[in-house]
Amino acid sequence: MSLSTLRSTATATTLRLTRGLATAVEAPRAKSRQSTPGTVRSNWLRPEVQKVWDTPLMELVFQAAQVHRMHHDPERIQLCTLMNIKTGGCLEDCSYCSQSSKHTASPTKATPLVQLDPVLVAAREAKANGSTRFCMGAAWRGLEGRKRGFERILEMVREVRGMGMEVCTTLGMLTPDQARQLKNAGLSAYNHNLDTSREFYPSVITTRSYDDRLATLQAVRDAGISVCSGGILGLGEQDEDRVGLIWEVAR
Repeated sequence: MSLSTLRSTATATTLRLTRGLATAVEAPRAKSRQSTPGTVRSNWLRPEVQKVWDTPLMELVFQAAQVHRMHHDPERIQLCTLMNIKTGGCLEDCSYCSQSSKHTASPTKATPLVQLDPVLVAAREAKANGSTRFCMGAAWRGLEGRKRGFERILEMVREVRGMGMEVCTTLGMLTPDQARQLKNAGLSAYNHNLDTSREFYPSVITTRSYDDRLATLQAVRDAGISVCSGGILGLGEQDEDRVGLIWEVAR
């Protein structure tokens, strides 16, 4: 799994969510769950998420904008640049991804991990163009058996961070030790998507379990790295699966 949110089909729409779902909608909840509007929570109940989902669109946009202004300057955005550092040949069978070696109809040609210098050139150019975060994605299942490649990626992270930029990677599954090494190298954030709800997940991917994904996210969080996670809409799922995805990420 790599770059899944960028390699989606033409009909799919990427959904990016933060770790805690902050909302101005006050859904009914037990006294122990009371919180002020805009508070980031991780103890959401699925019916509460369903109520947010059912909010009329323009009202939801209005309330979301209010929450956004509680935490961010509405006139500012962060510019990020993404570089593909390893294309194709992934052993996963994600149905939406042209990077998968399982999809014989895909025209994507597998390439090896890029060397350090092209990454540094791209990062300097990104910084000159106003980006404050540089993201690197590799198309593979994980880092198992890739000791030399991982050492090169750690060097990439150290060098880009040394330029004064935030650094994000998406490298598939991580062990706790790998996550700690990335943190020590200066990694700011790690992208690893849940893709869809737990119930619909087997219809999308069979080579990795939902719990495998959650384990990677836990390793990233335990290492103190910011989590960037979400999913893809338009894979044949139902509305309840979209609610399920939001619920999982919000928790």
